[in-house]
This record gives sequence, structure tokens and C-alpha cells, in this order.
Amino acid sequence: MDNQLEQQIDKILPEDLTRTFESAYHVITGNNERIEDLLHHGGALLRKASQRMTTTQLVLSIAALAIGTVFVLNRYSDEIGDAIEDLTDGDNNTAGGKGGKQNQNK
Repeated sequence: MDNQLEQQIDKILPEDLTRTFESAYHVITGNNERIEDLLHHGGALLRKASQRMTTTQLVLSIAALAIGTVFVLNRYSDEIGDAIEDLTDGDNNTAGGKGGKQNQNK
């Protein structure tokens, strides 16, 4: 009976890790077209890993992934916020806000 159970468990192959990390690298470097690949490969890896984990290990690993996601998003959200500020500051100056060109023409 134990042999049948072990045969049903999918093995985590080095290719699974490679695909997941490659997709993650592409997404982190800005190639957002690879997000679907990352979700697909990451989900397959998580499914295979979860077959070998206890419930506690599975909950803790998902919590660790969530914490990592929050840190990554927090890091990039500051950069995105700065970029948005730069864009909106440039728009206000050209539209006559805060001492733009309109005030000089009057």
C-alpha cells in the first residue's frame, strides 16, 4: 500500500525549479508577459511540493510566500509611487499649476 502511495506522488524535478526561477527572473526584470508562465510553473511546483508536506508545513510555506510577496510589492510600490509623482509633477507644471508657463505669460 505504501508503494502505491509513493508512486502517485509527483516528484519535484530540477526542471520544475528551473522553469519557476526563470519565469520569476523574467517577471522581476520587467518582462510582465511572463507572469502567466510564473503562475503556471509556480503552481505546479507548489502542487508537487504540497503532496509531501504536512498540513502545518503547507500553511507555513504559504505564509512565507505571502510575506515574501508583501515585501517585494512593498519595495516596488515605492518605486512606482515615485514614478507616478514625477509624472504628475511634470503634468502640473505644463498645465499651469505651481508656477508653470501660464503664470509667466500674464
